Amino acid sequence: MGRFIIRRLLGMIPFIFLVSVTVFLLIKLTPGDFVSNYAASLAASGETVDDAMLESMRARYGLDQPVIVQYWDWISGVMQGDFGYSFQWQQPVISLIGERIGLTLVLSVSTLLLTWAVALPIGVYSAVRRYSFGDYFFTMIGFLGLAIPGFLMALILMFVGVSVFHTDVGGLFSPAYVNAPWGWDRVVDLAKHLWVPMVILGTSGAASLIRIMRANLLDQLHQPYVDTARAKGLSEITLLIRYPIRVALNPFVSTLGFVLPQLVSGSVIISIVLNLPTAGPLLLQALLGQDQYLAGAFLLLLCSLTVFGTLLSDILLALLDPRIRYQ
Repeated sequence: MGRFIIRRLLGMIPFIFLVSVTVFLLIKLTPGDFVSNYAASLAASGETVDDAMLESMRARYGLDQPVIVQYWDWISGVMQGDFGYSFQWQQPVISLIGERIGLTLVLSVSTLLLTWAVALPIGVYSAVRRYSFGDYFFTMIGFLGLAIPGFLMALILMFVGVSVFHTDVGGLFSPAYVNAPWGWDRVVDLAKHLWVPMVILGTSGAASLIRIMRANLLDQLHQPYVDTARAKGLSEITLLIRYPIRVALNPFVSTLGFVLPQLVSGSVIISIVLNLPTAGPLLLQALLGQDQYLAGAFLLLLCSLTVFGTLLSDILLALLDPRIRYQ
């Protein structure tokens, strides 16, 4: 296992390098650049566009350099911890994404834990009590969770919060704590606001995992090794936990590689509706404004999350399933 982890970590270096090249080229392949977008916005507002000013902006931001020079300046800075300078926000990229990435990871990990905590017991119950009233009920709830768009659920919860509970459910902080320094009071305020986006983001994921858990556990419950363990006198709860549930957990763990980046990038619309200070809306603004260093930093971090999430899922799979050995 140790050699496998070391090989994977070493293999990540050229892979992330290739990802960085791909990300930067994709951003540069779009027509125009940040300066041309800025000029278009000035023209749309009726202001006069000075070509000399635009050329000086390109020279100041280094956009007049060849693409390979721009990429080398960016990636060499990334290797030193400098992700570049945001043209749109006039700030270093690292200062822009720092707190947003932290809040996004808190929301993503909390949503993932909630999804597993809900999907695991319900999936086990639906498989063990197949065709019961509870199974049909949770199946109906699961289909509703898959069918209702997240942004629609966000709007419904916002309406219910304002009209019934007379409270605003948008954002992750109360107005008094938006710009407050971190402390225990701000953490408590974050926890009070965190449950709404957790429920919205976790609904569809929990619904799909319930169906996956139910199907996989049903396949395992009728295997010969389960009948053998039952014949040896094991209780049903001990038998379920020790054998079929352990094997049926593989889909939960194997999805870790793409669940984390999906929670970060796939919640853009919900984050905009709920006014969440997470990475999704900022990434969308960077892509629309062709803020290449800010967008490149976000996309590189998302790809890195995918790579590390896949490695973590492989390690957990080997720990859960004795049939899996990385030799």
